[in-house]
Amino acid sequence: MRPNILVFFTDQQRWDTVGCYNPSVSTTPVLDQLAREGVKFENAFTVQPVCGPARSCLQTGRYPTQNGCYRNNIALREDEVTIAKLFNQANYDTAYIGKWHLADLDEKPVPEALRGGWQHWLAADALEHTSHPYGGHFFDNDNQPVQFDGYRVDDQTTFALDYLKKRPQENPFLLFISYLEPHFQNDMARFVAPDGYAERYRDAAVPADLANRPGDWPQNLPDYYGMCKNLDENLGRIVDYLKASGEYDNTIILFFSDHGCHFRTRNDEYKRSCHESSIRIPCVVRGGPFSGGLTVEQLVTLLDIPVTMLSAADITVPEAMVGRDLQKALNADDWDNEVLIQISESEVGRALRTTRWKYEIVAPEIDPWNKSGASTYRESQLYDLLNDPWERQNLIASPEHARTREWLRQAISRKMAAIGEARPIIIPVE
Repeated sequence: MRPNILVFFTDQQRWDTVGCYNPSVSTTPVLDQLAREGVKFENAFTVQPVCGPARSCLQTGRYPTQNGCYRNNIALREDEVTIAKLFNQANYDTAYIGKWHLADLDEKPVPEALRGGWQHWLAADALEHTSHPYGGHFFDNDNQPVQFDGYRVDDQTTFALDYLKKRPQENPFLLFISYLEPHFQNDMARFVAPDGYAERYRDAAVPADLANRPGDWPQNLPDYYGMCKNLDENLGRIVDYLKASGEYDNTIILFFSDHGCHFRTRNDEYKRSCHESSIRIPCVVRGGPFSGGLTVEQLVTLLDIPVTMLSAADITVPEAMVGRDLQKALNADDWDNEVLIQISESEVGRALRTTRWKYEIVAPEIDPWNKSGASTYRESQLYDLLNDPWERQNLIASPEHARTREWLRQAISRKMAAIGEARPIIIPVE
């Protein structure tokens, strides 16, 4: 029997908001239970810490410079091979519910040609522009507005449950639920938890990378945690339904986020940087081969998600997809633990994350909105994550680390070339 696949996808959620990663925060009992039954990927990363590009990776299995969506406000090309199209060909029922952010239409409805092939559609291109934490609308298959009045996550989950209850039962399903939370509400310039939730986290632990740093985390962290708690409760509603309907044991559930959140501690907004708070994400998979409460230490990325989904459904993975099947990480001795990260909008940057080092190069002379890359970069940041996990000390100018920077220059150049970028000239720090 082919498995159902359900993606529970959050926006801007730090890895350390999840209890199985960080026991000092108790926001996610449902997800923690899925981790005990499934697999937790301890070191999971986005490859582009901004909303649209990260989503393009998930839909195509390719880096943003490969699929063209290297920044926000670039529509996904209609001829891209997407996971929805591949699952459609395999006779899956495919459904997308929530934030899309791949049509460059903001508050306008997304025409069918720009939906990436998803059959059932209840979404908004920029959900933050068609709704508020309480109230707003999605668009259905006919691009008619579907109103809601309650808290956005609660009502979006109700819509997802409606789909599960009413869908035809002949074929397995691929359901992609894309939440806006715990992203901030743009036109309110703050994070908004359900009424009463922030109060529960007024005295919650402050992540070590935020403590004693300027930023807006003091006023926003309680709401942020409250939003994560509400998301987990809604994950519980999905799990309860799957159990009641008898579909739980034949459904692979994947939980992850598009990127993290540094609360204005690294630049003047919330992501678009190479730091762990921007790029490290939670990733838990439960069902099928993902069982036994394992913790995988290998470095994995968003690009591995589409390959994993296709492999789990026994669908041929296109050669153009650059990710890896996460099943192979369960017992891998030769896994590549070097992750290339692309950064846009705030800078034209590239970073390499290894098991110990974080190394970044930037092209400060290049327009980060209109150019996806550069021919020449300058060394910008180096962190020893073994001794400085919170990235407090930039070692880029340290003479003692000159040899480390030398091999990292070679490694990042090799990674860039492997995905079709020109081998860069990298100007070392003197």
